[in-house]
Amino acid sequence: MIVTPTSDLVLDVLDAADPVTQRMATAKLESLRSSGVDFAATMDATASKAADQSAASVTEAQSGLVNGPPVQVIKKPGPDEVYRKFEAFILQTFVETMLPKESDEVFGKGTAGGIWKSMLAEQLGAQLAKGKGIGIAKQLAAAHPAGPEAAGKSD
Repeated sequence: MIVTPTSDLVLDVLDAADPVTQRMATAKLESLRSSGVDFAATMDATASKAADQSAASVTEAQSGLVNGPPVQVIKKPGPDEVYRKFEAFILQTFVETMLPKESDEVFGKGTAGGIWKSMLAEQLGAQLAKGKGIGIAKQLAAAHPAGPEAAGKSD
């Protein structure tokens, strides 16, 4: 019986790294060890320095002094988008139940096969709901014209 010991993940990554980068990282770690600097103190100092720089950049951004790209604001999805995603989820469930149960040769065996099958059903459901869908999203939007936010506020 042959036993192969589990290798050290850090050493595996280090072996796979670029040799120049590996030497630089090793030298940096050696300099920290030989200088006798307390690791926790170094980490705290670095964290506070990063926090100070972050606060300064936020202040500059608020005052308009930063000449970088504009900040991208992610909008909250509208009710139509929420209803469409709900319809895609319902369709995913329908499609997943329609896919063949014994399909090991197509999707694979075990957990991996189940995941592939689920991913296929998810994509099919999303594509079916992408256009006009089957009408679930439209009916929900018609039943709740003010959106889900108004329903939560009126309770």
